Amino acid sequence: MASPGKENEHLRRALRLASRGRYRTAPNPRVGAVLVRDGAVVGEGWHRRVSGPHAEAEALAAAGERARGATLYLNLEPCRHHGRTPPCVDALLAAGVARVVASHRDPDPRVGGGGFARLREAGVEVEVGALAREAAALNLPFLTAKTLGRPAVTLKWAMSLDGKIATAAGESRWISSEAGRRWALELREEHDAILVGSGTALSDDPLLTRRLRLAEGPILRVVLDRRLRLPAAAKMLGEEGGVLIFTESQDAARRAELAARGAQVERLARVEPAAVLAALHARGVQSVLVEGGAEAHAAFVASGLWDRAEVACAPLLIGGQEAPGPIGGPGVPALAAAPRLDGLSVRRRGGDLLLSAFRAGALDDLLARLAGT
Repeated sequence: MASPGKENEHLRRALRLASRGRYRTAPNPRVGAVLVRDGAVVGEGWHRRVSGPHAEAEALAAAGERARGATLYLNLEPCRHHGRTPPCVDALLAAGVARVVASHRDPDPRVGGGGFARLREAGVEVEVGALAREAAALNLPFLTAKTLGRPAVTLKWAMSLDGKIATAAGESRWISSEAGRRWALELREEHDAILVGSGTALSDDPLLTRRLRLAEGPILRVVLDRRLRLPAAAKMLGEEGGVLIFTESQDAARRAELAARGAQVERLARVEPAAVLAALHARGVQSVLVEGGAEAHAAFVASGLWDRAEVACAPLLIGGQEAPGPIGGPGVPALAAAPRLDGLSVRRRGGDLLLSAFRAGALDDLLARLAGT
């Protein structure tokens, strides 16, 4: 058996491999696998796309007969059910894998610890829990949808160094650099849906499209429009892919006008985060990128129904008391009530600082629900 440090090194390799599938695996999880025998890596793989081979199958194919007696390192429990591909547990047993080291169980009820149980029953040594936090962060959309019954929510904005998302006159193009804007487009590629409030839709008339072609198919565009103010001439309605409008309006004529342009209009008793996320979850959406504006961000922050913040901070100063910040609404009454964030990371892209963090407790909640082997 390898030392704990070496074991974690193999698991980190599995996580890096899993991340290669970030744009094309949804609604499946991102999974990487590394097979090691006698201290040497004999096979590795990752889940590349929906309907493609699972990570375990790729690693076994690369290893061949060398898989017998090997240890498999992977970030998620192997599946035991027939889906688009055969059960991975069966393949591991047939190949003679002796030991499995995984970060956490799969919350899918078709697996739910059963994969680990079957391996143990067959005499395979199973260890669970190493690098669980990193693994949960990688599969935030899949795990949130399966354990919390809602999509994972990412809040995203670009701002100046003094925290402004536009000038007092409303000018916001472009605060971030070209490299920062590319980063924002990459975020769209890894989410199932993009969401804006009606204010942003009216003032910016955005397309809200995927443009990098890293993911397969268009993104679902979502507009929160209580009064159904989005015009039928909105640019997004002329683009490929669905537009879903949540409204409280009962204006049948406006609904028909928008539907004629291809929009889906769904009426909710209240257009608020909980109802919106429940409706999106029912449609199979696992991840939502909230791109603004400030009031949409404020609604999600106030509800507590968000998981991650992604921010591009540009080296310029805008100033002005009337220039908006990224989160509107009334704000918190005291600092003690301010939502906290965990796991802050900072990196540079072009001239911008890219900030990434999780809502405090978001990963802990997932890990608590994944506890058990």
